[in-house]
Amino acid sequence: MSRKMLIDGDVGHVSEENNEYDFDLFVIGAGSGGVRASRFSAQYGAKVGICELPFHPVSSETVGGVGGTCVIRGCVPKKILVYGAGYGPEIQDAREYGWQVNEKVDFDWKKLLHRKTEEIVRLNGVYKRLLSNAGVKFFEGEGRIVGPNEVEVIQLDGTKLSYSAKHILIATGSRAHRPDIPGQELAITSDEALSLDELPKRVVVLGGGYIAVEFASIWRGMGSTVNLCFRRELPLRGFDDEMRALVARNLEGRGIILHPQTNLTQLVKTEDGIKVTTDHGEELTADVVLFATGRVPNTKRLNLQAVGVEVDKIGAVKVDEYSRTNVPSIWAIGDVTNRMNLTPVALMEGSLFAKTVFGKEPSKPDHSNIPCAVFCIPPLSTVGLSEEQAIEQATGDILVYTSAFNPLKNTISGAETDKVIGASMCGPDAPEIMQGIAIAIKCGATKAQFDSTVGIHPSAAEEFVTMRSVTRRIAAAGKPKTNL
Repeated sequence: MSRKMLIDGDVGHVSEENNEYDFDLFVIGAGSGGVRASRFSAQYGAKVGICELPFHPVSSETVGGVGGTCVIRGCVPKKILVYGAGYGPEIQDAREYGWQVNEKVDFDWKKLLHRKTEEIVRLNGVYKRLLSNAGVKFFEGEGRIVGPNEVEVIQLDGTKLSYSAKHILIATGSRAHRPDIPGQELAITSDEALSLDELPKRVVVLGGGYIAVEFASIWRGMGSTVNLCFRRELPLRGFDDEMRALVARNLEGRGIILHPQTNLTQLVKTEDGIKVTTDHGEELTADVVLFATGRVPNTKRLNLQAVGVEVDKIGAVKVDEYSRTNVPSIWAIGDVTNRMNLTPVALMEGSLFAKTVFGKEPSKPDHSNIPCAVFCIPPLSTVGLSEEQAIEQATGDILVYTSAFNPLKNTISGAETDKVIGASMCGPDAPEIMQGIAIAIKCGATKAQFDSTVGIHPSAAEEFVTMRSVTRRIAAAGKPKTNL
């Protein structure tokens, strides 16, 4: 089917008497995006099949589970651990509010882990029921593409099942990357970090992204000694530099030892644990070393090259603005495309895929002004442009407003439009607050409209509607760049 037909809307037709194929749609990967695309396509009347690897908390090439990374070994279990880590300091703070707390407060890691496992098993069942209730046929096994309209599912016993489909959707997500350094087999990734038998007393984390700072916060909140090593001057590359510096100060203030501009060169097993050597010659000893150095798309075993589906240099599936690959019958959504790797984005892409292909309404995912959060302690949340991005893209002056009640920032465009183009907050409840700010920014709200909104008092959120004085004005010609 031609690209013009897609844009003109003909792609949305589902034949009531389609006997040419076993399925109107077959989805490989039952994570958040794949399940959403399957359910919504079925609601449009499509006959849908989906396959996923068997359930296991730690993923590999042969195990996974319905629900995918977010539900089983990502957002959900991590947030449970973040909750657990946050209670320790709050119990200590309670003394200042009249509570009598024993000097010794015990923490049971195994009990928290059991709670986490119960929840992901429950959600795995919920997702399976969502598929069943939508009339989607589920296959447990490894899926691969053997033709433009044919998939193969390899079951647990090695049996191969072949099915034809008018459309094939790749939604296989991504997996943790391991840097190639001597002794790398001694380290763990975020998968294993969520399932450790014992709470480590000494941890070295390699990486400066959100996974690195989140796990550093979790373990430190539970009393572990944490060394965080990252290549840049500040963690969280890509976020607003002022917020990055603030997060770094918060991490240090909670006792995390930061090693900026540092990489690891070797891991060696010793009687006392794992000896970690940095590129500065420093030696650290750890019970656990976490590699949080990014993720790579799960495409290696999909047989894409044989079918002619184009991928980029890291293996991400190349798609157009409608999530369609260069092979007209094959589509891809979520982390496997490496566009914006967030669960809600995969959900959006899955919904719009179904609307485009089976709902007769060609719809492009909008990746602008998407809010996100880093669940360090306290969390960082942002929406829209960072100050650096605003300066880079600006055609007029940029006005920046900041408040330190809880560390906040608003990045504002020039006086010609007064439009709010970005907002950041680091502090308690930042993600909950930023979700509402995201709606305003998505709707094109101006600074004057923010200012005319009555705040909720006393709250941190009211700072967003009470920042009256410009902290700094940046001329469009300035365009400073950062290498932090």
